[in-house]
Amino acid sequence: MKQQRDFPWQSDNAQRAICAGARKKRRERMLDASDIRLLMMHFLANGSAHGYELIKSVEELSKGEYSPSPGIIYPNLTLLEEMDAIRVVDAHASRKAYALNDGGRALLAENGENIANIIERLTSLAILVNNRSIPEVEQAIHHIRHTLNHRLSQEDISPESLEIVINALNEATEKISNS
Repeated sequence: MKQQRDFPWQSDNAQRAICAGARKKRRERMLDASDIRLLMMHFLANGSAHGYELIKSVEELSKGEYSPSPGIIYPNLTLLEEMDAIRVVDAHASRKAYALNDGGRALLAENGENIANIIERLTSLAILVNNRSIPEVEQAIHHIRHTLNHRLSQEDISPESLEIVINALNEATEKISNS
């Protein structure tokens, strides 16, 4: 039987359950549906495009690090069309191309700051991945992850050892933040 430890950060079993549940969640979505709609209108402001071209535009903005699924793009194109923000350029074409309407231009004007934030998030994701791929950074991340997992996989870690690990991680976080 495992012994109950008396750690200040472990006193609430409910909090530990929440943390465990958070680890099991899928990766957080990069953009929600309203962000996608704004981004699509932003790209359509530059000219008409097919749904696939809009997916590729988002991919290009994030340097391939984020690609919205067709299941997010096409229903939102339909919604934007119903909102009279976009229109189909040629209804008889084999692939629908969409163009921005006056309603879409007005929405873009109202949400300029939101669009700038969305674009910044996607471009910073590309920068993050680029910087993480620097060999020395990759090696350091791998080393800390391996060492931490090895240490934390041991069953009977003393409170003192856990405190050392936590303090080291907090110190490293502070140094990185202040660099």
